[in-house]
Amino acid sequence: MSDNTTVVSRLAPTPSGYLHLGNAVNFVLTWLLTRRAGGTLHLRIDDLDRARLRPAYLDNIFRVIDWLGIDYDHGPSGPDDFLRHHSQLLHLPEYNRVLRRLAQQPGLVQASQRTRTGGTEAAVALETLGAAWRAHVPAGTEIALPDAWQGETSVPLGALMPDFVIRKKDGVAAYQVASVVDDLRLGTNLIVRGLDLQASTAAQLWLAGQLSETAVFNAERVQFFHHPLLTDAAGQKLSKSQQLPTDAGVMAREQGKQAVFQAVAELLELPSGAAESLEMLQKGVETQQFASPR
Repeated sequence: MSDNTTVVSRLAPTPSGYLHLGNAVNFVLTWLLTRRAGGTLHLRIDDLDRARLRPAYLDNIFRVIDWLGIDYDHGPSGPDDFLRHHSQLLHLPEYNRVLRRLAQQPGLVQASQRTRTGGTEAAVALETLGAAWRAHVPAGTEIALPDAWQGETSVPLGALMPDFVIRKKDGVAAYQVASVVDDLRLGTNLIVRGLDLQASTAAQLWLAGQLSETAVFNAERVQFFHHPLLTDAAGQKLSKSQQLPTDAGVMAREQGKQAVFQAVAELLELPSGAAESLEMLQKGVETQQFASPR
């Protein structure tokens, strides 16, 4: 990214559970890095997983943003505005255009009826009802990624994600496609993600490179920060899919916002006093020579 390029980033939560500590830390990191660069921040809510969407989860996203004291420049003002004017369902034609173009590339897309627990491995026609579309990654494919946090990285995509889903069995675009299309529409050029999504980043870069109209989503134009993950007491990464029905998310934590700010300060290797408030974190990031942590 050139020095005179305006930074554009986004918060991209999914309303599939109450936001946990890791989500809140990612929000604050993204906000700090974007504001430090004088950039523009979007709120982009990924709601294509309709089976897990709940009104309470959607409302929680806006409540956590307000609770943290961060802001954004573009996006929905609340749940109703989101559903009316910003839902991913409004962009299905855009996703479908890219899916059709990908399907036209020789040997790239195959349809499969297999599930996570088994099923038929043999490819079926793309028109088969209930079949997912998968992008075939050639064996040995490596994606070089200049990760601003982790350093120069090479992701063995062919080994990690040899045939990832691009269209789900319900005929709706999967995350890897929708995320690329959304980021291109927003003009995103700074993406802050957890380290567990580094393989997804590689998949998106590789997939975008298959089409001329999406090829601008590349590691020369987009800067990626893949930060370390936060874990629970058992050492497992925090996940909304592991939440119990009684879980209320990060806002119910005993330490409140201090737990979020402390985790951010530690990740950025800032002095302990920076965790006192969002303002102190921002001052610490702006006054310290920021070098991407290891």
